[in-house]
Amino acid sequence: MSNYAFFLAPRPNDLTPTHISWQPSVNAANHHTDRYANTELTVRRGQPFNITLYFNRPRQNGESLGFVTEIGPSPSESHRTRAAFNLSEAVGSGWSAAQGPSDSAAMNFTISSPANAVIGRYNLSLLVTSGNKIFSRYLGQFVLLFNPWCPGDDVYMSNENERQEYVLNENGIIFVGNARYIEARGWFYGQFQDLLNICLTMLDLSLYYRQDPAMDVARRGDPKYLGRVISSMINGNDNDNGVLLGKWQGSFHSHENPSRWDGSVVILKKWRQDNYRPVQYGQCWVFAGVMCTVLRCLGIPTRLVSNFNSAHDVDRNLSIDKYYDSSGRSLNISKDSTWDYHVWNESWFIRPDLGRSYSGWQVLDATPQEQSRGIFQCGPASVLAIKEGEVGLDYDTLFVYSEVNADCNRWIVYNDGTKKRVYCDTEIIGRSISTKAVGSNGRVDVTANYKYPEGSAEERRVYKKALAKILGTSVSEGRTDSPAGRPSETMRNPGIAGKFKLAEPPVFGKDINLILVLSNLSSDRKSVRVDMSASTILYTRRAVAEILKAATSVELGPKQGKHIRVKIPYTHYGKYLTTDKRIQVTALCEVLRTNGLKLLVEKTIILEDTNIIIKLPRRIVVNKAVSLEISYANPLPEPVSRCVLLVTLMNQQVKINLARLAPRERSKIYFEFTPRRVGPLQLQVDFSCDKFSHVKGFVTIAVAPA
Repeated sequence: MSNYAFFLAPRPNDLTPTHISWQPSVNAANHHTDRYANTELTVRRGQPFNITLYFNRPRQNGESLGFVTEIGPSPSESHRTRAAFNLSEAVGSGWSAAQGPSDSAAMNFTISSPANAVIGRYNLSLLVTSGNKIFSRYLGQFVLLFNPWCPGDDVYMSNENERQEYVLNENGIIFVGNARYIEARGWFYGQFQDLLNICLTMLDLSLYYRQDPAMDVARRGDPKYLGRVISSMINGNDNDNGVLLGKWQGSFHSHENPSRWDGSVVILKKWRQDNYRPVQYGQCWVFAGVMCTVLRCLGIPTRLVSNFNSAHDVDRNLSIDKYYDSSGRSLNISKDSTWDYHVWNESWFIRPDLGRSYSGWQVLDATPQEQSRGIFQCGPASVLAIKEGEVGLDYDTLFVYSEVNADCNRWIVYNDGTKKRVYCDTEIIGRSISTKAVGSNGRVDVTANYKYPEGSAEERRVYKKALAKILGTSVSEGRTDSPAGRPSETMRNPGIAGKFKLAEPPVFGKDINLILVLSNLSSDRKSVRVDMSASTILYTRRAVAEILKAATSVELGPKQGKHIRVKIPYTHYGKYLTTDKRIQVTALCEVLRTNGLKLLVEKTIILEDTNIIIKLPRRIVVNKAVSLEISYANPLPEPVSRCVLLVTLMNQQVKINLARLAPRERSKIYFEFTPRRVGPLQLQVDFSCDKFSHVKGFVTIAVAPA
């Protein structure tokens, strides 16, 4: 930041500022903005900042001073985008200024903004009044941000450790996988890496700004409004200037596979470099990571949250319907879906529009799933409102409630088009809702913030309350409506139970061995026909390719259990896997001579990658070169070539071309770098080759002072 800006006096006799000191070091330290890379003064609202003005001559009796702040294309006092205030005068806008200790050559001033001021880039001018003459002198620009340290700010957060985590931490953890196999993935938010101008430009490119620029800027002091605008801008579905386009299937050739990204900085800078055309491509964790960067950059405390078994309830009836044919193959005929995981954001601010009880964490989601009021945007939805089933409250509370608490119905579709509901699972949706711990890379389960315990009377009470608000009537406990609202037969209990068990951990590159365990729950003998199928799938559970189809029969004596072994060779699944590395196995078990009673058994398998191993020295010191050992492997029974290792530290990435690897071979390299600052640094490693891509590893490095 430049210490001085110079001005030319228009007339020698006028009191005129010749230059200004923004006191950048002191102001930035006081306002927790010292890590921003931009060169202009950046401060937080509701907190005073200091400037020093140098004049062409001493101030004389009868001369008074004041200031004007202006923001936006049409600043006005009625919109609170313009304020004029004299020294030691508190005006209705909440802006004020006071003169501190000064001398004949320089005057020190303290300027205070209101805690609810519009955020963004301001013009600051000096007003000089001498008799009946008023002169205005432009001083320069400064940026005003939200202030989680100010008790009067809507985003105020009282705990300093939480402020450090949710506002100032540039390193993140995203939890992916599924409810039974949760993995941690590193993400570099980089909110201080010369992104502030990009984030402010983003606001001026929104549909809200285009519709009414003056009103849009006037509302930027409201975090719930700003969060909603940003959720619409991170995706490019409505707006040619959105940051990211989403893509969940098909080829990513000539563009970036979403699994390629390790942080937000390169995405946002590429967006600017490409003249604000959407970057291709993103998926849910990428949208959430980028939105967290923007919100933290603007001063709103924000974190990422992963919801496992996340429902996408298109028809908004709190029911997720999935269909299978009579041999157990999944049918893609429902618009509803259940994702293995879905990642969104929570931001912290009060909700005076709903009542203070709904303040605190608010869900914001930039992934373009459904339109809200004509735009692909979601939230803010109060987490407490979601837990209490208040699905009519703003914004999009019904949609998020469904994501964490819809019921899940499974249907068999017969050749004549009739449907039978196999079962309704009231507990499967919304499992292990997770976020990063404050001050560590640990996982914190926040499921209890979103809903009462599954199976409890409170959870069912809230569910029926939410459903009644949708239907406008009271709701019985069990519904047997078909998705179209027509009565449909629910299949009777078949009297058998089943589940898939893995005989050994499923490792990418090896054969998969499962056991289907069937149990007869009755005292009668049962003959069971089993139709099994397996498909590679995406993390959204959409099928990619069928890799197994088999049928068998088994006799079960009274109370007897039997094991059916299933093998899926690598040669069957290898070339059909996506970077999600997921396989879904289904068994449709028909009890013969019972008029078609059936049991549906499903399991989603995530194949484990061979780990990237990063070995660190015991102590790493700032400004001293350090060497890391990074080992990587080929887990396949065949050689791989075109091997590439991407090593990313903060925003710096190094591409290393490697030799081909023999079957099952592990190799290693040494990577040297010099850390330039004290504190935690996240190092990320990405390994790709001709047979697979984007195997990830990361480590958080603690850099000690010299």
